[in-house]
Amino acid sequence: MSRRGNCHDNAVAESFFQFLKREKIRRRTYRTREDARSDVFEYIELFYNPKRKHTTNGMLSPVDFEERQLKLKQAGV
Repeated sequence: MSRRGNCHDNAVAESFFQFLKREKIRRRTYRTREDARSDVFEYIELFYNPKRKHTTNGMLSPVDFEERQLKLKQAGV
């Protein structure tokens, strides 16, 4: 780990938050905190995880990557 606040320490998380802000949060004004929470949850669970492909996962979505890992683990690889 390098110094505090260096975005390169966790590039995957930084990339996720960049997409979240750009695609969801900056486009809306939320009336309540619960509305914001619900919208972010829907973005993560219904769009980001099942569909968005990631170069760090071999161009698989997080859901597909997890399924592949589970199959490999069950096969004993």
